[in-house]
Amino acid sequence: MILSLSAGCLFTLPLQRIFELSAESGFDGVELIINQKFQGVDAVKLVTSLQKITVIHSIHAPFMMLDGWGTPMDSLKRTAELAVECGIPLVNFHPPSWMGFEFAFWRWLYKIRDFQKEIGLDGKVLITLENMPWVGEQKINPNILSRPQEMVKFIHEHNLFMTFDCTHMGSGKTNFINEFFLCYESGRIRNIHFSDYGHGREHLLPGRGILPLTRFLNHLRHTDYQSTITLELDPNEFPKGEQNILKSLKEIHSFLRTETGLQADTHREYTQETISGSSAT
Repeated sequence: MILSLSAGCLFTLPLQRIFELSAESGFDGVELIINQKFQGVDAVKLVTSLQKITVIHSIHAPFMMLDGWGTPMDSLKRTAELAVECGIPLVNFHPPSWMGFEFAFWRWLYKIRDFQKEIGLDGKVLITLENMPWVGEQKINPNILSRPQEMVKFIHEHNLFMTFDCTHMGSGKTNFINEFFLCYESGRIRNIHFSDYGHGREHLLPGRGILPLTRFLNHLRHTDYQSTITLELDPNEFPKGEQNILKSLKEIHSFLRTETGLQADTHREYTQETISGSSAT
């Protein structure tokens, strides 16, 4: 398995520094998010400069309107073209939001018969669809394809792959492991977004929420999954100061390696104190 760090974890820092921290903490590379930092710049030049620091294993297509990137459909196509030009193997995107009135995007999505051919440029880059969270006191999912069965059916019919997001699935059902295996047995998962969920908050540090993440990783290590696990945390989960952030990243990386069986050293108990203990400045 590949352990990757989402650039969104530290999006308040310059991109170059995010990539350096990923490399210094031992992660195998980065999932790059196309955000405001890609407005008005030469995207290929910027990505190429970042690849000199560490590997980019995936790109997350924009999930907001960005100047120069067009509609959600245009931005997904442009992200795929960028990935192919820079040799990045996977592009992830969010499904349309019915609550956000993304009906044109919705109609377009269903018209694509073969995403790998039509959007992935004849299979030159993998296109993955991400499951989305349930929000609010009423637990409403504002995106289409919210039920795992619906998503599995859709990705098969339209030749898509999947990014499985733990905190998103866990926001609807705390014990999400059965839902994971439903998706896993489709043979279509190529990326896993890893973080905790609890008290209405997403993308928490492992152990700060209520999801059975250690049990999930123990199940995962007994599957044939050989793709990417991407750490995707809210930046507020990290302590202040780059050295403290680096220490936290190293601790989380060690935890992931141990629980996925990527290292055989003695298990080190992962606790919230392990991570937040470095927050004193």
